[in-house]
Amino acid sequence: MNGASREALAAARERLDALTDNTSVDAGRLAEELAAVTALLDREVSLRRVLTDPAQAGEAKADLAARLLSGQVGGETVDLVSGMVRSRWSASRDLVDALEELADTADLTAAQRAGVLDDVEDELFRFGRIAASSPELRAALSDRAATATAKGELLRRLLGGRAHAVTERLIIRLVTRPRGRSLEGGLESLSKLAAARRDRMVAVVTSAVPLTDQQKRRLGAALARMYGREMHLNLDVDPTVLGGISVRIGDEVVDGTIATRLDEASRRLAD
Repeated sequence: MNGASREALAAARERLDALTDNTSVDAGRLAEELAAVTALLDREVSLRRVLTDPAQAGEAKADLAARLLSGQVGGETVDLVSGMVRSRWSASRDLVDALEELADTADLTAAQRAGVLDDVEDELFRFGRIAASSPELRAALSDRAATATAKGELLRRLLGGRAHAVTERLIIRLVTRPRGRSLEGGLESLSKLAAARRDRMVAVVTSAVPLTDQQKRRLGAALARMYGREMHLNLDVDPTVLGGISVRIGDEVVDGTIATRLDEASRRLAD
């Protein structure tokens, strides 16, 4: 997002944080309602355009949103969405993207309140690795001929009792309402949102064998010193790297694996 949309999203994040700071607000219910509004505006293009029309007064758009949503969702959701449509958006699609982010953030806030945010982060990462290693699962989840209901039921069978309810909700929403996102891209975005709940960065660490607890603590502390922020480690084991570790933080990759060094040596010999 850029320009007006970036400012509008920042304001919406602040309103959501203020709202969920109140422990009487059910963050999980808020997430479900924001997700429902996201689906509505994603589907109803003409309504979305009216609610983001810069030629219309912000108060008039807020009144319209309130009339449409009152009785369908809770008062907190009505107030939050009304505030969002008062803002200016550079593109009508940006409003839907922002609502989607707020829905995911509200669910992650529910996980944080329950003390399971670390577990949810790990479960999202592990699900991504499972999907990446299973062509059959990826095909089933990306099959355009399959209904959203069928995909949701498949995920409930896979995740039910094996993952936290928040993890299940987030993955089901991503798969059944991808809105142009890939599974990998969507899971990475969720991981970043989860890390942001505690002002942390995410490091994807790949090693040939599982790291010991001491190695994880030392690596986390070293990365925190380098980047000036607490680091959440997503750990992946890949025997093909032979030894050493590879660390990816955003678009930056620090690759110290033996396999990479052997590849580099082979290329030099071939030159």
